[in-house]
Amino acid sequence: MPIDDYKRAAALKALEYVSDGMKVGIGTGSTADHFTRALGEAVENGLRVIGVSTSLRTEALARECGIPLVDIDAAGQLDLTVDGADEIDPDLRLIKGGGGALLREKIVAGGSTRVLIIADESKMVPHLGSFPLPVEISPFAWKTTSRRIRDSLSRFDVGNVAVALRRHKNMSSFVTDGGHYILDCDLRRIGDPEGLAAFLDTLPGVMEHGLFIGLASAAIIGGAAGVHIVRPEGSLLPVL
Repeated sequence: MPIDDYKRAAALKALEYVSDGMKVGIGTGSTADHFTRALGEAVENGLRVIGVSTSLRTEALARECGIPLVDIDAAGQLDLTVDGADEIDPDLRLIKGGGGALLREKIVAGGSTRVLIIADESKMVPHLGSFPLPVEISPFAWKTTSRRIRDSLSRFDVGNVAVALRRHKNMSSFVTDGGHYILDCDLRRIGDPEGLAAFLDTLPGVMEHGLFIGLASAAIIGGAAGVHIVRPEGSLLPVL
């Protein structure tokens, strides 16, 4: 099966955890798109949900699929968020935000009772860091913020130190839905993700980072052997 089929299989399994009347956070990315389309079909067939999107791109797709949406301020606490990930380690620590939606993704995940990650098996890794870590920063003094990040990375047991501002093909700066820039940190390995996350949380100029630690209730992984669920101890996700 091709990778896209693995993604779709994980997304369809995630739909089994959505029940009538739920408030659902809807993630961003190619795997989350499969979930959005499947959720739209379920709504068309009578499922009643309220959706909260994690990006303008997801909002457009959800509306196209007929999913009723509100913003998170109106929704309050969400019952479930379903989103993808760029990397998932055995402890369900994640790197997310490769598409640039990390700030909104983390706000929505943090406002959810349960967070279900969907991915193909290639996203499971022994340790985080092969995928460049995105860090969303203020455009104001971005070079200063970038330098402070770069000069501190070696403290966190990384395999490489390289920081680059994300740009479009025409070399213009990539701008997030929130009007911020993205730094991509090529680290190869992150030996201390908790320490790095804590450092970035306190650095002025950093709006958010792509380390999602302690947020995932479970991950649904699609692969050649089918779909399986990875759960941390004490997961709030029901067994189906």
